[in-house]
Order: sequence, then C-alpha cells, then structure tokens
Amino acid sequence: MNKFHFKFKDQTLNMTEGNPLKLILIFSIPMLVGNIFQQAYNLADAVIVGEYLGSDPFAAINATASITFFFFALCNGFGSGGGIITSQFFGEKNDKKIRNCIINVGYIMFVLPLLIGLLSFILAGPFLTALGTPKSILDTATSYLKINSVGIIFISLYNYISSILRALGDSKSPLFFLVFATILNIILDLIFILVFKMGVIGAGIATIISQFVSGFLCFAYALKANPYFKFTKNDFAVNPDMIKKCLKLGFPLSLQFSMIAVSCMALQKVVNGYGPLAVATFGATSKLEQIIHQPYQTIAAALSTFAGQNFGAKKYQRIIKGYHRCLWIMAIFTLIMIPIIQLFGKNLIFVDNPIVKIDGAKALRISSYFYIWLGLIYVVRGVLSGIGDSFFALLNGIIEVIGRFTVPFLLTNIETIGYWGIWWSVGIVWFLSGSTAWLRYKFMKRALLKKQDEQTQQ
Repeated sequence: MNKFHFKFKDQTLNMTEGNPLKLILIFSIPMLVGNIFQQAYNLADAVIVGEYLGSDPFAAINATASITFFFFALCNGFGSGGGIITSQFFGEKNDKKIRNCIINVGYIMFVLPLLIGLLSFILAGPFLTALGTPKSILDTATSYLKINSVGIIFISLYNYISSILRALGDSKSPLFFLVFATILNIILDLIFILVFKMGVIGAGIATIISQFVSGFLCFAYALKANPYFKFTKNDFAVNPDMIKKCLKLGFPLSLQFSMIAVSCMALQKVVNGYGPLAVATFGATSKLEQIIHQPYQTIAAALSTFAGQNFGAKKYQRIIKGYHRCLWIMAIFTLIMIPIIQLFGKNLIFVDNPIVKIDGAKALRISSYFYIWLGLIYVVRGVLSGIGDSFFALLNGIIEVIGRFTVPFLLTNIETIGYWGIWWSVGIVWFLSGSTAWLRYKFMKRALLKKQDEQTQQ
C-alpha cells in the first residue's frame, strides 16, 4: 500500500534581490490578513460581549486593554529584536548564526513570558484600581485580566515564532494557523457565552485556548518545514554573546513597547474618569482603530524585514529605496481611509448603544485627521528597527509617554474641548511621535549613505 506523504514547501524569501516594491507587497499581503485576524481575537470577544452581554461587560473588557498590552509588550520586544537580528544574519547568508539565534532567543522567550504572566495575574486587581476603573465593572475586568495573564505564554510563543519566520521572508505560513485559531476563538466565544452562559470569563477562556492552538501549530510547522529550524546538537549551546546581542536590541524595543503601553494606561485613566459609557465609547473606537492600524503595521513589519536583510547584505541604498516605496503605499491607504471614517464612522461602531455610536463616530472623525502622522510613525519605525537602531526605540517610547501623560490632561481641562480632548490628544501624540520619527530617519539616512559610499570606495 502506498503511503501519502505531505511535503511542506519552504516559504523563505530573499529580499536582497529584485524589485523592492514587488517584494514588499508580496510579503505584506498575507501578513496584513494575518494581522487583521490577530486583531479579531480581541475584537470577537468585544463584539460578542457588546452585542449579547451589554455595554458594562464590554467596558470591562476594554478597561483591561492597556494593561494587557503593557505586560505583553514586555515580552514582545525581545521576540521582535530576535527577529530583526535573524533577518540580518539571513542577509549575511550565515546559516549557523541564524539557527543559534533562534535557539537563544527561544530561551529568553520561554522564561520571560512565564514570569510576566505570573506578575500580571498577581497585579491585575491593583493595576485596574490604580487606573480608576469604575467600580461597577472592576470585578469583571479583574477576572478577565487574570484569565488573559495565563495566555501571555501562548501569544508570546506565536509572536516569537512568527517574527522569526517573517525575518526569513515567510509571511504566509503563520497566517494559516492564525486564521484557524481565530475561527476557533469565535466559535468558542459563542459556545461559552451563549450556550454555557459563562459571560466575560467564557470570552477570556476562549481566547486562551485559541492562543494556545495558534502558538502550538506555528511552532510545530516551523520545526517540520523551515530549513532553519532543523537544529543540530551544537545549535542548542547557550551563546552568551548571542544572548547579549539579542538583549541589547530587544531591551530597548521592549522598553519602547512598554512605555507606549504605560502612556495608554495614562490615557485610560482619563477615560475612566468619565464613567462606563465613556469607557465603552473609547473601547469601541480603539478596537476599530486597531484594525485601521493593521495596514500601517504590516508595512512597518515588511519594511523591517526588508531593511534587516539588506542591512546584513550591506545594501544600504536599497534600504532607502524600500523606505520611499513604503511611504507611497502608506499615503495612498491614508487618503482612502479618511473619507470612509468621516462619512461612515457611525456605521462602524458595533456596540448596541445609541450614545456610544454617536460619540464614537465623532471621536473617529477627530482622530482621522492625524492618520498621515500615524502612518509615518509606522513606516519610519519599520526601517529603523530593521537596521537595529535601538536609540530610536527608546526615544519613540519617551515621546509617547510624555505626550500621553500631559496632552490629555491639558485638553480635557479646557472647557470648550472637555471630553473630546481624549481623541484630540491621541492625534496630537501621533503628530509629535511622527515628527520625531521623521527627524530621526533623516539622521540615519545620512549614516546609511555614508556607509554606502565607504563600501563603494573599498
């Protein structure tokens, strides 16, 4: 009897040769779909909870968003840093270093999420209380946050493996497992909430199970199909220099992400002061804008891999060319999205509450004025991360923290602006961060051109 053997196709992509725009688009499209599905994890919880359980449970879930982001950010920076270093080794065509980097980043990404998850579980209640979470939703929000803390190890596993695969040019494979896990999440949400009547707790458990599935499947696939995951005994050696290199880049990225999360918590505290309806409105607009962020985020991730590989290959002029192509993609998407939000924002708010819908539509119109600066942040962040500019990661985080700790409090205390200062402050912080990012890129561009000239003269 003949046995059927399914052979996985190697999906790695060399981005150091060929048309930059074509390569970036080929790389971006599956990743964009994957990013949207990843957002669907939490969005599915929010939509189902908002529709079937009401605005207070919906507000409880959204009250945890900035804290969840903070704890996850502490882990994600090191995984992203490992991916960037892997892409540079790929550009160098140094297979041994690629495998050793994957293993040593893996050691970091096993221990760190366990510690962070435990810390998140223990501090869930105190964090929510410190942010001034309305008492009517505090207990529900605490339970949901504790459940999500358990899932940090699983979502970190998925993001670590997917960031390594993307560094090697494979943006397609993680998508398939994420799509499956997202569909599973939605099904489990409906079962736990509508059939077993488990409420918000059921939504949290559904998310954990789905995160475990996506992380496990992605890891199993990488071991089976990707040639760089075919390890030898020597690859498992603890390499202090490699760990130091990963920590050197990963720590500023982690600090950047966590500072942005802290700044979001500062804004959440302002929002909480206006009561549950304000929390629900801010949550609804934030969930929608997380989807709007995805094309920008995808461009940044594609450009980061492109820049990393070409930096390793010492093709500095090509990095600049890729950056300019991504600016055009970002500008076109922005020009499409602004009129859609201005005209149809109310129809995009999914919470079944007329006040939330009306306020949410106005809030979206305010923040959409600043989308071009949001896009600039992502594009510049992508290219600078790819070349390993850890200073920018730290600078960007500091700007976000200063902006979100000052601007919301100033604007909401102006009588003519008041409540709407929440969303004006979001846009102004995007402007400040985007302007700083652009200035930093201009400085780094000169350094890249200098490197290119020196290489030409050799």
